[in-house]
Amino acid sequence: GRVRGLGSAKAGAHHWWMHRLTAGSNFLLMLWFLFSIARLPSLSYPAVIAWLSTPLAAVPMILLVVSVFSHFRMGLQTVIEDYQHDETRVVSMVALNFYVIGMAALAIFSILKIAFTPGAA
Repeated sequence: GRVRGLGSAKAGAHHWWMHRLTAGSNFLLMLWFLFSIARLPSLSYPAVIAWLSTPLAAVPMILLVVSVFSHFRMGLQTVIEDYQHDETRVVSMVALNFYVIGMAALAIFSILKIAFTPGAA
């Protein structure tokens, strides 16, 4: 047969590339976040809320949340697949997926709540 370069599970190369892509986006978005926070006049609660209520801050922050949690999930999926070989492997993967989706949804909801709060800016 032909070697297609996809590994035995047919998804290894895609998973590897996605993990690298999220690592790169994490790096760029974290640089944006650090420079944005450093440029604020103060780190007081009203200043940070006013900054996060602008679309130029809220949208990249949501992208950062999605990228970080995607990277986190892919990394822990690899650890679970490589080191857990008993029947709790499926339970661990389901728990990981619920945790990642729940925490990302909570973070995105919080950002959107700040962004759409009247008078926050």
